[in-house]
Amino acid sequence: MGKISVICQGLTCADCSAKIEREVAKLPMVESAIWHMMQSRLDMVTDASEEELLPAVKEVVAKYEPDVTVLSMQEAAAHSHPHVAHTHGDGCEGHGCSCHAAHNSALQAQQQEETEEKAAQKKLFLRFVVGIALFLLSLTQTDTLKAVLLVGAYLIFGYDVLLRAVRNCFKGQVFDENFLMSLSTIGAFFIDQWTEAVFVMLFYQLGEAFQDHAVARSRKSIRALMDIRPDTAHLVTEDGVRSVSPEEVAVGDVIMVKAGEKIPLDGTVLEGNALLDTAALTGESLPVAVQEGSEVLSGSLNQDGVLRIRVEKTFAASAVMQILEMVEHAAEKKSETERFITRFARVYTPAVVVAAVLLAFVPTLLGMGPFTQWLNRALIFLVVSCPCALVLSVPLSYFAGIGAASAKGILIKGGNGIDRLAQVDTVVLDKTGTLTEGTFRVIKVSAQDQTEMLTLAAAGEAVSTHPIAKAIVRYYQQNIAQTLPKAEDVHEIGGYGIVYGTGEDRVLLGNARLMEKEGIAYDMVQENGTVVHVAKGSRYLGYLLVADQIRAESAQALQELRKRGVKQIVMLTGDREETAAEVANTLGLDAYHAQLLPQGKVAAMEKILEKGDQTVAFVGDGINDAPVLATADVGVAMGAIGTDAAIEAADVVLMQDDLRKLAEGIRISVKTKRIVHQNIVFALGVKAAVLLLGAVGLANLWLAVFADVGVAVLAVLNAMRKK
Repeated sequence: MGKISVICQGLTCADCSAKIEREVAKLPMVESAIWHMMQSRLDMVTDASEEELLPAVKEVVAKYEPDVTVLSMQEAAAHSHPHVAHTHGDGCEGHGCSCHAAHNSALQAQQQEETEEKAAQKKLFLRFVVGIALFLLSLTQTDTLKAVLLVGAYLIFGYDVLLRAVRNCFKGQVFDENFLMSLSTIGAFFIDQWTEAVFVMLFYQLGEAFQDHAVARSRKSIRALMDIRPDTAHLVTEDGVRSVSPEEVAVGDVIMVKAGEKIPLDGTVLEGNALLDTAALTGESLPVAVQEGSEVLSGSLNQDGVLRIRVEKTFAASAVMQILEMVEHAAEKKSETERFITRFARVYTPAVVVAAVLLAFVPTLLGMGPFTQWLNRALIFLVVSCPCALVLSVPLSYFAGIGAASAKGILIKGGNGIDRLAQVDTVVLDKTGTLTEGTFRVIKVSAQDQTEMLTLAAAGEAVSTHPIAKAIVRYYQQNIAQTLPKAEDVHEIGGYGIVYGTGEDRVLLGNARLMEKEGIAYDMVQENGTVVHVAKGSRYLGYLLVADQIRAESAQALQELRKRGVKQIVMLTGDREETAAEVANTLGLDAYHAQLLPQGKVAAMEKILEKGDQTVAFVGDGINDAPVLATADVGVAMGAIGTDAAIEAADVVLMQDDLRKLAEGIRISVKTKRIVHQNIVFALGVKAAVLLLGAVGLANLWLAVFADVGVAVLAVLNAMRKK
């Protein structure tokens, strides 16, 4: 099975898109289908080829929305981002080659699309001007001329709705908004409510236009986020610098980034100084200064200077692609509320239509009044029956929340992540790199021969990326020699340390557990800090004491978490009891667990989860944290430079090493949930009230159209509120 995606241009109806999603999922060749409203994209898991699948998908889409254009991802890229879709092949001959022709063709397609969009907007504006003019003129006329003007205005506003209703009826699609709106307005003409019929269609079209505009605006904001993806990389070769696609650059290659350009791949600065704008990645507005040796992330904007960068990760594994992948797939992880609304919408419209039919005929048959009276009430039911206010506003609210969080450097993987983050009342934290700086320094060396011990330690730690290892290597280079000694047959043992070499030359670098495991007598250390014992063979050489500093913002971050409703804060660490106790006391933590192996952290987390009456978030940044991140109700990976395993296992990624971002993420999630609940209560409440009033004859079509289109517009406006 593979994944195939298509773009549905012009599909804005939330109810129709849900039906398309369901019907495509039922195709024999499709295992599952997911509609991404903000990207206008339909993802399908299938065993068919794109050539086999595309005609079937187009047929389903045409059944519900004939005017929607279905494009493959390659066609869509050529239409919207020709500079991304086009890559020069080998032997490219410049402006006269087929590559350039393809590029020009894509540009023309984009220009044609923009021209068509502007023409459609002008046509819609002219349609409203003429229709409203006829409608207002009819109010000054009487009898035949008034009727002609009203019918003319009605057809101008509703001709497309009527055509779609007829076409869909022949396809068996009766319970859609086009049919319901057509039936209700034609019924209004039948009972001599001509003015009401025209106004209902006018207000419906205005509401639809506004909803389309609101969704388009949201989609543009998502596209703006997607624009952090760099289009080209300047590869430094023996023959000079040439521009290539970032996908073509390999790890170890050197690229050049000029002022005003985005960094295309993650890497290390080899040459140059610059200020980087990282706001698109981290939400931090202040520029970051980088120089030789600095790590830089793709998607950052080089504000000044020229940088030469050694590439450390492929484009697919880079920070910018991780962000885009999370945003792209956010819609797949739907919240329980979204799933409920989808299920509710499937039964709501048919139920209201059945109620309308019964309301039109049953009271008349029972002699409770004339047919026209009950038909009028039934028409009100039909107008109110469309569930678009809910089907559109609920996912839009979640995506607005995800977008607001992304703008602040907080990546939340879908609506279910929003739901769970809003409910967090217990936060469990890793210590190193989360509560503390993670930038260790050696504060004590205890050995008879410090040079021998430091040389052996630096050789083994040079292969590790752990902050403690970096501190030891840095201390060696500052005090012994710049050139690092070599180590062979190196093995890193999680929770213990590093072992390298063989036989009597075997070197052990690690904690007290490693010494005990190997049966080596070692010095007991009572000082605060992390102790790295060093032994060669069975001979104990001494130890290094490495200290970390509590982050300046940690205390403030914990205070903000408590303000956001977090009742308990617990620390898990593999560090010594004494060090853990000092950090816990300084920050006022509710509890801590020290000297934990990776599996010990999972066990401690499971014990916390056993209570069952709380929602637990775990915050960590190391590879050892990945299992705990996956175990927690909400896994939070701290820092964009955290390990890929931690980011993959997490539900939330904080792009900066700043715990205060978690409190901000909780605030956004709580507000998003509040807006979702407001929209649900408001939409259902107004619709229920109008249905009830309509059933007893206290509502008219004007109020009914407000309950449909007006409520949808207000719900969309509420969903788009600033988080």
